[in-house]
Amino acid sequence: MRKWIIDARLLRQLDITLIITALAISIFGVMNIYSASGISYLRTQIIFIIMAILICYVILLIDYNIMSNYSEIIYWIGVVLLLATDIQDMSVNGANSWLKIGPLPAIEPAEFFRMALALIIAKKISYMEGDINRPKNLIKILFYTAIPTIMLYKQPNLGMAIICICISFGILFISGLNLKIIFGAIALIIPASFIVWKAHILKAYQMARITSFLHPELTEQTTGYQLTNSKIGIGSGGILGKGFLHGTQVAGGYIPEARTDFIFSAVGEQWGLIGAIVLLALYVIILYRILVTARNSKDNLGRFICIGTFAGLTFSIYQNIAMTIGLAPISGITLPLMSAGGSSIIANFMALALVLNVGMRKKKINF
Repeated sequence: MRKWIIDARLLRQLDITLIITALAISIFGVMNIYSASGISYLRTQIIFIIMAILICYVILLIDYNIMSNYSEIIYWIGVVLLLATDIQDMSVNGANSWLKIGPLPAIEPAEFFRMALALIIAKKISYMEGDINRPKNLIKILFYTAIPTIMLYKQPNLGMAIICICISFGILFISGLNLKIIFGAIALIIPASFIVWKAHILKAYQMARITSFLHPELTEQTTGYQLTNSKIGIGSGGILGKGFLHGTQVAGGYIPEARTDFIFSAVGEQWGLIGAIVLLALYVIILYRILVTARNSKDNLGRFICIGTFAGLTFSIYQNIAMTIGLAPISGITLPLMSAGGSSIIANFMALALVLNVGMRKKKINF
């Protein structure tokens, strides 16, 4: 029984600020989910949050160094699950991103794979002892990154594929990746993007999303419908918002996926600019606490895990909010801790639990 109880000395190292902020965002998310979709989704989301907290407790029990010893197994299990989504072919909104196992609710393996990727990249680079610019080592990291990126692109789940790239790049950058390599990669991205566009490598709907993002006024009734109504809803919220449960765009069903991908539209319409700023401030607190944990980590492994989590969360927050206001193409990326969905809420809490795990064990010796 004692093995299920966390040592009091470790508990004292828990980042309470990070925990309270994450829970505050989740509660705010539940309120907006209720306003966008009703009581049934509210109940479901609360159940998922409770499940996430229980899973987080289990993660905190296991030293992240011990967990990293199984990173290879965790990674390849994740790859198998991504492959299984293609085999099962359970399409949702045009993407084979979901997996149904027996009577259990469908899950999105890609959400959980982010943690597996951060863990294995952090483990591999920590073993390299800063020698990341050695071609052999860099190729190894790119190999582990390329597998899920290609698989996710094929689903197609381009947004999650980019998150995998962000996680790996974040860890590579903080580990001392040569600036010449970084600028060289950036220089290649521009012509590569041109070729991808001209060769029609992207799916038709992905190209349509980019076109509608650049010229939403030309596609208001087709591919730009969601973005147009999202901007109307957020803009109509003004400074103080229309008030809780008084939104018209979201409650009226004019914004598809308002409880998931477009939850920020509900925030903007009901709570206005003030509500949006408060939410962004809460996210800044979380990201700051992750960086503090990375700085105070007792080893590179913990530091790299935190940076990978930071990079993935930062891109997710930016991409989701930006796409609802027309600053980025629409993608299937949820707003961390806010959007409805079991896979999203549990995976994000698990990622933060891993950061808390690093922070709890920041002292080199814990008796």
